[in-house]
Amino acid sequence: MPEMTEKPMTALKPDITYDQFSAVDLRVGRVLEVQPFPKARNPSWKVRVDLGPLGEKWSSAQITNYSAEQLIGTLVVCVCNFAPRNIAGFMSEVLILGAADADGKVILLSPRSSVATGERVY
Repeated sequence: MPEMTEKPMTALKPDITYDQFSAVDLRVGRVLEVQPFPKARNPSWKVRVDLGPLGEKWSSAQITNYSAEQLIGTLVVCVCNFAPRNIAGFMSEVLILGAADADGKVILLSPRSSVATGERVY
């Protein structure tokens, strides 16, 4: 496993209640399609995600350290109940979750084992 360079920790946000957390609808999806997004201010892909019974949704995702070929078929974790957001003329319907590595590249959050698309994350 590569050694991680530590970067300064940001301060924690204020406490929330469990009810506030449970209001966020986190689901597992599978990447079906990846398209270039040259109009985005920050390097991004347009990503179509299969959310099982919830259907297919699109996301603008700053995950360009992965090639389109690497992303297709990948399980991802998404916030599904944000209102759609217009990003450079493209409607992003879900937020694909990730965390920045030491170089600032977004690393996808993904289940370690296979789970059904649309499955809720707790």
